[in-house]
Amino acid sequence: MKLNRIAQLGAVAAVAALALTGCAANEPAGNGSTNSPGGSSSALTGTLVGQGASSQQVAIQAWTAAFNEANPDVVVQYDPAGSGTGRESFQQGAVNFAGSDRAFSAEEIAAGGFGACAADSPIVEIPAYVSPIAIIFNVPGVDTLDLDAATVAGIFAGTITKWNDPAIAATNDGVDLPDTAINPVHRSDKSGTTGNFTDYLSANASDVWTWGSVEEWPAGVVGEAAEKTSGVVEAVKAGEGSIGYADSSQAEGMSSVNVKVGDAFVGHSAEGAAITLDASSIESGRSAGDLAFTIDRTTTAEGAYPVLLVSYLIGCEKYEDANIAALTKAFFSTAVSAEGQQSAATNAGSAPISDDLRAKAVAAIDLIK
Repeated sequence: MKLNRIAQLGAVAAVAALALTGCAANEPAGNGSTNSPGGSSSALTGTLVGQGASSQQVAIQAWTAAFNEANPDVVVQYDPAGSGTGRESFQQGAVNFAGSDRAFSAEEIAAGGFGACAADSPIVEIPAYVSPIAIIFNVPGVDTLDLDAATVAGIFAGTITKWNDPAIAATNDGVDLPDTAINPVHRSDKSGTTGNFTDYLSANASDVWTWGSVEEWPAGVVGEAAEKTSGVVEAVKAGEGSIGYADSSQAEGMSSVNVKVGDAFVGHSAEGAAITLDASSIESGRSAGDLAFTIDRTTTAEGAYPVLLVSYLIGCEKYEDANIAALTKAFFSTAVSAEGQQSAATNAGSAPISDDLRAKAVAAIDLIK
């Protein structure tokens, strides 16, 4: 059983107000707790406020439960309002850290204006949550479908409109495909999950998906809009003929697509996401604490699943408030520890980061002061 989700609070103002109250994310979870990882201190007190990716919320609950075992006087609050909202709140100084399914671009960093940080402080971006994005669908009697990238792109671009289309049938011999209209479901909010999903489409089928990698669904492109990961999942469950994309932590028990990688079709899994990350690299030209990845969406490595997100914990190298710096440093350390990563894997189905990446993450977190 996965950890219960915390309440979703939409506005940035609500996040600031939330710092004055308790939050369900601080309640220890029955099966998500771990013994306290290194990096925490029982002397810590105060409130740490974050906002961002809804994909991370189950993992953050697990990390919070572990963190609070050693730090019972600290309140950690996280609003899963979406990656874009979290980054904007962090820039405005409304939260202490952000969770985001994409790193800040080099251009965004150069423009500056990170209100959460001390003046001229670099940011730290820690790849703490690595997870497949499941392509989920609702066609009665069909549990899985094998689809290549061009076909997935055609479905979401609106050029493939029926479930018995020849392009779908071509890779699903023997499957009884109905003459039912396809209803593509996409995120209505600015979403890192959308950005990663469309990045996969763009990298593998740019002649079909012509809008590039975008966090906001292109205007005029077909489909039903739903808010946050949970909204997409519920819309697909409720609508026969629907298809959508969601972090796999919230897609349990749903029919899903196996995507074509090389000559094979691969289903979403933590192992497949980890193989893809191993084929990817950290972007050059970043500061020492900025571990932003360029994901290899076109890898043909055996077992790789290229429809994944690398979700970041984003903070400051230097905070104006030394206590907030200490809380952020300790919480991030809990998240990337071996115990923290295993807790997230158990509760959210994510892929634990490698020992090599953990060493880089610890070095980046050590810069926080």
